[in-house]
Amino acid sequence: MDTLLGIELTVWWYLVIGATFTAYSVLDGFDLGAGMLHLFLKKDQSRRMALNAVGPVWDGNEVWLVITGGALFAGFPDVYASAFSAFYIPFMLLLFSLIGRAISIEFRSKEPMKWWRRFWDTSYFLSSFVISLLLGVALGNVLQGIAIDVNGDYTGSFLDFLNPYALLTGLTVVALYTMHGALYLTMKTEGRLFAKLSLLVRGTMIFFLVTFGLLSVSTLIFFPEFTDHMRETPWLFALPVLIVLALANIPRLVRKRNFGWAFVMSASVTALLLMLVFLQQFPVLLPSSIDPAYDLTVHNAASSAKTLKLLLIITAIGGPLTLIYFFIVYKTFYGKVKLDDMSY
Repeated sequence: MDTLLGIELTVWWYLVIGATFTAYSVLDGFDLGAGMLHLFLKKDQSRRMALNAVGPVWDGNEVWLVITGGALFAGFPDVYASAFSAFYIPFMLLLFSLIGRAISIEFRSKEPMKWWRRFWDTSYFLSSFVISLLLGVALGNVLQGIAIDVNGDYTGSFLDFLNPYALLTGLTVVALYTMHGALYLTMKTEGRLFAKLSLLVRGTMIFFLVTFGLLSVSTLIFFPEFTDHMRETPWLFALPVLIVLALANIPRLVRKRNFGWAFVMSASVTALLLMLVFLQQFPVLLPSSIDPAYDLTVHNAASSAKTLKLLLIITAIGGPLTLIYFFIVYKTFYGKVKLDDMSY
């Protein structure tokens, strides 16, 4: 396989997929967290304020998921085919939930009737919860391996997808996004709503610490092989240390009411956790629970060198343009949320 700056093209593309999925998790994570907190805000004005905090950015943040799917399809088509075959039902549920979230945000304030707004508020909450849970459950299944055979065909069932470890991973992602969303909303609000969210932040932190602790212990007890790669590559132990330090910083910053930096720490925890997963799994993209020989890796599932080189050129051009767009959007809508005639 050809190289670029001494690194194989397949490795570069693995890093691209890792970066785009991490960007999605960090950015759309707080949107989803805000959605899962929506029903905890009782007043109609508070819910409108929360919607307008994410309104200008949620659809742009979602683009990173589309980019990740496209990058996987182009760079590692065998992995894309096996993953979508194995997770067909969950991915369909994810798609419907993404659609449900979008129409809930857009339709919610179109009519003044209480039943109308209550329906779309509930839809917004459920859609955000299902998206977060399914993303975590999918990650949990990838971590422990799925039943793919020598041809890359999935031999399991939908119920296999809903195993205890994967569900715990899904619940941990729900907790992480909820905390992330609460911290984001505190930065965007003021007055009584800010005071309400300040209390919710503390509850979400406890929720995440409990689920994260349970997931960490379960991983060490039932899947000790996860640490094998770390023993072979000692510098990887720096990542769990950084995760713990960032996580410990969040309560300290919240007590100081420095919610902006607390949000940065929450984003760092999300990014570092995914970095740990990607580096620990490398070079495996989709592990097989049947036989490690059936694993789909960056070497046996990649597109041709010519394709990967062309894709990297396109990424080198489009990536900076995308980042510039996001910089402009976030700079434009920086600051506290205000309601006006154009608000949700």
